[in-house]
Amino acid sequence: MTGRLAGKNAIVTGAAGGIGLETCILFAKEGASVLMTDISEPALEKAVTKLKELVPEVVKVETAKCDVSNEKSVAAVVESLDSWGGVDVMFNNAGIMHADDADAIETPEKIWDLTMNINVKGVWYGSKHAIISLRKHKKTKGSIINTASVVALVGSATPQLAYTASKGAVMALTRELAIVHAREGFRFNALCPAPLNTPLLQDWLGDDQPKRLRREIHFPTGRFGEAIELAHAVVFLASDESSFVNAQDFVVDGGMTRAYVTPEGPATQPPSNNSR
Repeated sequence: MTGRLAGKNAIVTGAAGGIGLETCILFAKEGASVLMTDISEPALEKAVTKLKELVPEVVKVETAKCDVSNEKSVAAVVESLDSWGGVDVMFNNAGIMHADDADAIETPEKIWDLTMNINVKGVWYGSKHAIISLRKHKKTKGSIINTASVVALVGSATPQLAYTASKGAVMALTRELAIVHAREGFRFNALCPAPLNTPLLQDWLGDDQPKRLRREIHFPTGRFGEAIELAHAVVFLASDESSFVNAQDFVVDGGMTRAYVTPEGPATQPPSNNSR
């Protein structure tokens, strides 16, 4: 199989759904060997089954349970790619946005700590062990993509303080790693999605229509983004096409963070599944 990622070995955390799964599907279509990781093994098995149905001629796709808040778990996953020749692309995508996350007064300390352990430490551990692998296998280039968020760029009157702070940390961490390791050929970029139509968001919004509409109105497109639209951005950042893209806050938000007053009229239509 030939493609934009042919010959590359990729690890995706949080691969069982949403952006992670859509990215794995595109990675496989573009010729990468993919290690899909997630905290939930049953969800991973469903995800890899779906991938293989959509991409029957995959180069290599395997799964591994990984708790990104545990360094030993992350290290073991990255080291397992030694038999493949080491990692070329690391997509540190796993994260949480807890329902009990609120403002400075109401956010429980345990929720703050849980969010930081997964969203920040998880990215640190993934980046750290990707660097170790790249050096071990004497790679002269590598791409590490870390999932941040537009909430690290703009404020919100509906607070999720731990989540927002964690994504700001991801952006700062990513920039510094990008500069430190630039001469080694290792690129680091932060993917900054707007709210997306993912299970994580939909579970959080539930059936609360006013809560949903309060967010949709800020999109010039009139709709949430789709995970596949972010996955295409990740493929670009993972590929050699983005060889001079480094230390960027790569915003994919339908124009939300640039809008003052949004248009009236019907929303644009999300892409079909054929856009994979």
